[in-house]
Amino acid sequence: MSTLPYIDLIKDKIITPEKAAAIVRPGQSVFIGTGCATPVTLVAALEVRKPAPPDVELLYFLTSGLDDIWGGGRSAYRHRCFFVGSDTRALVASGKAEYVPISLTKIPELTANGRIRPDVALIQVSPPDAHGYVSLGISVDIAAGVLKRTETIIAEMNANMPRTLGDSFLHVERLAAIVPVDAPVTEYKHAPDDEVAQRIAQYVSEIIDDGSTIQTDLGRFCNEALRYLHHRKDLGIHSNVITSPVLDLIHRGVVTGRHKTLHHGKVVTSFCLGDRKLYEFIDANPMFEFRAIEYVANPAVVAQNYKMVSLSQALAIDLTGQVCSDQFDGQFYSGVSTQLDFHRGAAISPGGKSIVCLRSTTEDGSQSRIRAQLRQGEGVTVPRSDVHYVVTEFGMAYLFGKSTSERAIALSEIAHPDFRDSLLAEAKKLELVPKGHRVGSVHRYAVEEERQIVLRSGRDVLLRPARGGDTHAMQLLFHKMSERDTYLRFFRQLSSLSYDEAQRLCNVDFVQDIAFVAVMGPRDNEEIVGTGAYFLNPSSNMAEVAYMIAPAWQGSGLGSALQQRLKEFAIQKGVRGFVAEILPANTAMLQLARRLGETSVTIDDGVHHVVSIFGG
Repeated sequence: MSTLPYIDLIKDKIITPEKAAAIVRPGQSVFIGTGCATPVTLVAALEVRKPAPPDVELLYFLTSGLDDIWGGGRSAYRHRCFFVGSDTRALVASGKAEYVPISLTKIPELTANGRIRPDVALIQVSPPDAHGYVSLGISVDIAAGVLKRTETIIAEMNANMPRTLGDSFLHVERLAAIVPVDAPVTEYKHAPDDEVAQRIAQYVSEIIDDGSTIQTDLGRFCNEALRYLHHRKDLGIHSNVITSPVLDLIHRGVVTGRHKTLHHGKVVTSFCLGDRKLYEFIDANPMFEFRAIEYVANPAVVAQNYKMVSLSQALAIDLTGQVCSDQFDGQFYSGVSTQLDFHRGAAISPGGKSIVCLRSTTEDGSQSRIRAQLRQGEGVTVPRSDVHYVVTEFGMAYLFGKSTSERAIALSEIAHPDFRDSLLAEAKKLELVPKGHRVGSVHRYAVEEERQIVLRSGRDVLLRPARGGDTHAMQLLFHKMSERDTYLRFFRQLSSLSYDEAQRLCNVDFVQDIAFVAVMGPRDNEEIVGTGAYFLNPSSNMAEVAYMIAPAWQGSGLGSALQQRLKEFAIQKGVRGFVAEILPANTAMLQLARRLGETSVTIDDGVHHVVSIFGG
């Protein structure tokens, strides 16, 4: 970051903040630069101008560093904003600011047709280079498009503003006035993480594959997820915004952009909210390309990135999957921004994924953010037809292509345990779920209990805890079984597995009843190929075990793997051993049981009663 060069070209444009503020005339529309590049000095001068020019409207996306100026809803002017941030929440609540719910990609279109036409722009830029070009620095976003159609541009010229590359350059001839400032660029820090944010981030990290290209919005949970990607390889970034955790991923060699199919090797973004270390790193760094928001967030552009992952945050969601991201209990928070654009772009990207994160309850725990139905004053930001992954601190739910019943069951399972019974009751009243469905586990989904294993046959499967949403998949597994298999497993001939019976095999409490399933395929299209469960008798501290293996997987070693997984879990929980009732014809199961260790077998009425005690 250099000192002021090219002084001869700019010296006649340099004025004081007060004179700059005096340029604004009554009735004009004034655009204010974005985020950590907000021209705080110019805004402050405009606000203290006496008398304030009447009928002036301030127009902006997101501001930062204006709490002391606009705090408590204080302002001499009307406001129109495209995002409700902390600087402007009180202004919106007081009626001084109007929120415009619109995708940011549409702003250039509105400026082009005159629906939005700022007369004056207040921005912050870097000093000019030897050719007379200043850089918009860390905030290109909507400014790149807006400035093309703004007649009067007034700039704070800050020697500390990074020179970013891409669509960020503006010749000094376009500047009507310059106010030199020498102040640190505003830094942005999320609130300290907590257990909720950490759990959400852990779940998200399990969904993201090596070689993915990632977008994160401004949500706290999305940014926390970046801190949990250190085990991934060759990630790329194509995001409306980048924040400080990106720098750590670059230094660790996690973000390389090696597999990016668009802007190979580049970190593509529209604006940056970070700390001084990030600002210093991006200064004149060709690894970073700052582009206009209408390009970066264009779904057709986003979709060109292979394995594109969109991470966004919500305030509420209903059991059918309708997402509200900019309103809660009638109050506006945040904004539409580019959430739906990235969401749809990622959805059509080859191997892409869109993920919505939210805390299961309000901060005080008094309300569930997963609703049976969205309330009045909670508008739909992402329609139910477009929702893919939803993540809370209690687990992950995949909704795309699922029925309303499957969605309601999956979302109720990742709701806070305090609200699961009431959510399920409301869902039954709305006829969203079967009357016989019940709440199984009241715990969070134990992602740490997942195991990716290779069987002795060479095939690999994921062993994971079963969920209530697996009920239908369990029924499908049953129908793959032969008549002989079902008789040996259930001791009777069955033509179908009832909903209640299927629930017993997967919708368990994970305290006394435990179930694991073996699945093939990606998380968004899993196939259950086997299951193992145990049911604890508290009086004896012994657990009865049961297995069901798809015919194509019998003899592959899957039964042994499920048994070993159940044994590991049982020992961890202090269970003494396993018992099983096995028909004599079921030789494979008898052999499997004997592999547990010290095993005794007694025969009663033609049934083998097998007892296996775990060693110390």
